[in-house]
Amino acid sequence: MAEENTPNGAAQPQPAAQPRMQILAQFIRDLSFENAVAQKGAPEGEVLPEITVQVSLDARKRGTENQYEVITKYRVTSTNKTEGSTLFLAELDYGGVFQIDGVPQDQMHPFLMIECPRMLFPFVRRIVSDMTRDGGFPAFNMDPVDFVALYRQELARRAQAAQAAPADQKLS
Repeated sequence: MAEENTPNGAAQPQPAAQPRMQILAQFIRDLSFENAVAQKGAPEGEVLPEITVQVSLDARKRGTENQYEVITKYRVTSTNKTEGSTLFLAELDYGGVFQIDGVPQDQMHPFLMIECPRMLFPFVRRIVSDMTRDGGFPAFNMDPVDFVALYRQELARRAQAAQAAPADQKLS
């Protein structure tokens, strides 16, 4: 931290640079919607839709200094609870290019995996909602995703994999 002298001669610390993020671009990398009801016909009997959402994240540094690309991948599946058949499957890979300044290197990974997807989420939610509605189903408005919990789950999964790896090597 830099210091600056005040009128009474006492040194006063300067605040550290605040993290700054700018979204330079957003884009759909891949998009698909499969309407199984239209392909196979309406299911017989009562239809009780159950929707599951799977989310995965990926990030990489770009060639330009302080620029990163973050891809969020969503897989939304609607199945009929009564018989287990698929009603629809929606998949969306949505990305953003970010200019990030003022974030320490040791905090960059969580920043990319939490804050960047959080900024993209409202756009993803709108696309999925429009896609399901345009596909002939009621618009599906995804609940907000807890990217902090996803990040922690991934860290725990990696820690377990790292602990299991040495045990696997001893068996060989």
